[in-house]
Amino acid sequence: MNLQIQANDFALTDGLRQHVATRLACALNHGQEVVTRVVVRLADVNGPRGGEDKCCSIEVRLKGAPALLVEDTQSDLYVAVDRAAGRIGRTLDRHLARRRAAAVAAGSQQPPPSEEMP
Repeated sequence: MNLQIQANDFALTDGLRQHVATRLACALNHGQEVVTRVVVRLADVNGPRGGEDKCCSIEVRLKGAPALLVEDTQSDLYVAVDRAAGRIGRTLDRHLARRRAAAVAAGSQQPPPSEEMP
């Protein structure tokens, strides 16, 4: 999995980088074969003023499908990462389930093989 982490307006620590990588590895483990790239954008919207302003945006690029995107804002950046990672994992699972269902439906619409007469 190609993981890119971008931090806007603050320094990205090794601990935070490791936390993001671990959470995403767990959340996206079902779709490793279709995920091509993951971009995580972390931002402190209000800066030193505080408040619920730590934003985590996760974009997952897939093979042959549009990208999936989730965003979460919390007062603690680690909580925002946890919640966004959980949501992107569930979103990917739903997307894969829809693809499987569409493939099954497409397969069942095939005409039955012609019966041979003896």
